[in-house]
Amino acid sequence: MKLKDLAAELGLSQTTVSRALNGFPEVNEATRQRVSEAARRLGYRANVAARRLATGRSGAIGVALPLQRSMHFGPHVSEFLSGISERLAQNEIDLVVAPIEEDDELPVYRRLAASKRVDAVVISAPTPNDARIAELTELGLPFLLHGRTDVNIPHAFLDIDNEGAFRRATSHLIDLGHRHIAMINGPEEQTFAIHRDRGYKSAMLARGLAPDPQLIGGGRFTDENGFRLAQAFLERRPRPTAFLAGSMMTALGVFRALRLAGLELGRDVSMIAHDDVFPYLNADNMVPSMSTTRSSIRAAGARIADLILLMQDGKDPGSIHEVWPVELVLRESTAPAPG
Repeated sequence: MKLKDLAAELGLSQTTVSRALNGFPEVNEATRQRVSEAARRLGYRANVAARRLATGRSGAIGVALPLQRSMHFGPHVSEFLSGISERLAQNEIDLVVAPIEEDDELPVYRRLAASKRVDAVVISAPTPNDARIAELTELGLPFLLHGRTDVNIPHAFLDIDNEGAFRRATSHLIDLGHRHIAMINGPEEQTFAIHRDRGYKSAMLARGLAPDPQLIGGGRFTDENGFRLAQAFLERRPRPTAFLAGSMMTALGVFRALRLAGLELGRDVSMIAHDDVFPYLNADNMVPSMSTTRSSIRAAGARIADLILLMQDGKDPGSIHEVWPVELVLRESTAPAPG
């Protein structure tokens, strides 16, 4: 089926049908939905090259991937990119991943803006004073931030309530009688880790407990880092009776350290881990099953793709501010403090 056939079927001009399919804002929503439904029903597929020529868009969204940083997050990166790319594929939009050796993304964005290879970019792992916000705004390259920053420039973002999640998890452990609670966080310069630290400490202070800086650590979300930090914490006296783990990968390391120390998770020590919902690491299937603060990073990637599509349809980026609540799921790894 050609464009003129679809237009004839609908009784509309080819120009109107083309603009409806390409997301032009002057086409009302009812017409857009009518055209889209007919295109699906009749099996019409747009000529991608012609569509890009008509709209002036490249048909691609960019992500800069610092190789060193990707090592810090491991499977989190692949799940996040999968969520974005699966949603974009439904609109025949490509995901362009630009790997960089150094931890400096700004030259990559300048190159992408100059080449016009992408219509927008997704940026993640922000710091409180993130220089990328001002740079991308000045370049005029549309972007959406996964996370939050303190930079006072209007921009679109999606984040989860990291502070609330860790405040709630810490409060639950205190309710169970735990007073010595260790936290293994992410990289300390990242905003999400700062928010988690704030939630943990505020919960402790609200109950008259002083957070012990010797029971707080962070870094890469790996089994090895979790194991190393947990071993160090368990050597302290009094030792922690509960752990907050920044990821399921970190939790595996804590679990290994507990077994080596002859301690049983869910009896001698409790743990709550943050779960980004990996299909190959299910908290329900662990023994004992893991209590978690749960929020799917793949779902976040899909939603970010949706929000970018809305921006391309004319939605003001400065009005896109989403902060998702985080679910606390209690399982067998949490129990009353021993004694």
